[in-house]
Amino acid sequence: MLIEPLLAHADRVPNDIAVHDESGTRTFGQLAASAAGIARLLTGMTDRPSVGLMLPAGAGFVASFYGTLLAGKSVVPINFLLGEREIAHVIADSGIDTVLTIPQLGGKLTVPGLKIVDLLELGKRAAAAGIAPGEALSALKTRLQNHKPDDMAVLMYTSGTSGLPKGVVLTFNNLQSDVDACIEHAGLQHKHKFLGVIPLFHSFGMTAMMLAPIQLGSTVIYLARFSAVAALNAVREHGVSLMFAVPSMLAAIAHLKSAGPEDFKTIYAMISGGEPLPARLREVFQQRFGVNLLEGYGLTETSPVVSLNTPQVHRVGSVGKPLRVVEVRITDENGGALPAGQSGEIWLRGPMIMKEYFKLPKETEAALTPDRFFKTGDLGMLDADGFLFITGRKKDLIIVAGEKVAPREVEEMLMSHSDVAEAAVVGKKDAGRGEQVVAFVIGREGQELKAETLRDFCRERGLAQWKIPREFHFPRDLPRSPTGKVLKRVLAEQVNQPT
Repeated sequence: MLIEPLLAHADRVPNDIAVHDESGTRTFGQLAASAAGIARLLTGMTDRPSVGLMLPAGAGFVASFYGTLLAGKSVVPINFLLGEREIAHVIADSGIDTVLTIPQLGGKLTVPGLKIVDLLELGKRAAAAGIAPGEALSALKTRLQNHKPDDMAVLMYTSGTSGLPKGVVLTFNNLQSDVDACIEHAGLQHKHKFLGVIPLFHSFGMTAMMLAPIQLGSTVIYLARFSAVAALNAVREHGVSLMFAVPSMLAAIAHLKSAGPEDFKTIYAMISGGEPLPARLREVFQQRFGVNLLEGYGLTETSPVVSLNTPQVHRVGSVGKPLRVVEVRITDENGGALPAGQSGEIWLRGPMIMKEYFKLPKETEAALTPDRFFKTGDLGMLDADGFLFITGRKKDLIIVAGEKVAPREVEEMLMSHSDVAEAAVVGKKDAGRGEQVVAFVIGREGQELKAETLRDFCRERGLAQWKIPREFHFPRDLPRSPTGKVLKRVLAEQVNQPT
């Protein structure tokens, strides 16, 4: 489960290319050997049940991911774009004492006593230990039996309404069932070449651009850092047929003057997720390149893919039909099922639903019904043909280029400034990034506030770049309800008024 496909390809087609990244290519045989070497060294390095990975997308992440599982441990992917405070929280909450990383990222790991392992040095140690490819396959076989379907494979941290990231426990069966269903639903095949531009510390990137191509025995081309030019060149050079991206990435490609229909002749599907797909962007791709952008929907808690438009079956404005293993219920405020055509909260059930929130029993109980429906907090509707449409978001989150921002966290950061009396944060629609963060701030009496001063304050205290407000307003007061509660809905309407 999850690991077997790597073993099978390394055994049958060891010289087939598995990964291409900025350092070159890795075959399935080489990838399996690296994973087995990492597994052996990790076994003697830590007795904790999980290991952290803070790595860019590439062969190093893939080998470390499978090597960690082979060592009998679960993987904790760490978002290196987070601030030091948030990274420290992930490390402390997950209980890890070892993180595999590279020198360029290791500086953000400031937790005392943490074992920071340079992946390059680890690779040299594995080579020095004389671990040959044949021995690697043998190591794989002996370790496969250690995992049960309900064991935690990945502890994935996601932003919640409380601010700091919370751990989502994804089991081997969660991930395997979603990968199997995605391959079946989208008609993915061995011959497809994947372009990986979404970081592998995201569930979307991990499932769509690592687990799926490894299972298929396909080649995946990774970009450690997204750029529109590099992505287009990769499509041209490698004959990419599958690309998964967030709309802001697709918008950057659409702005390239050098791009034309000929560049996308090998594309089977370009799939958008992570944030709503603007209708205008869909039109631009169709008109300029002859490409249908296909929208999907998913959450970290669902491993993550829930529904997906495909080249064969798609409907404009929808996020596609649910995967075969996904049961969708649209509910009213009391949890009652609503008929097709009516909007309500989206509840989901199936084998891909997370096991629980890590060490958060109350949050788990609130999110999962007794019969294991997951309450997404998103609003949507199913049409008469079974296509799912997202109509809004119940949860108070802002999504900037696919990254979640909890307003409360930003508000608390701003209010920790000695000159700030009150702050309210809302999302403003942005054509390029989905949304941007906007702050309404009231200063303490006699204090004059400036936007740049507050931005510097947030930056200096480790708030992730995308969470720092792009726009500040300094009103005399905030709109309030009769009980004194700030009416964020009114603020959101103000900043989103058509200009």
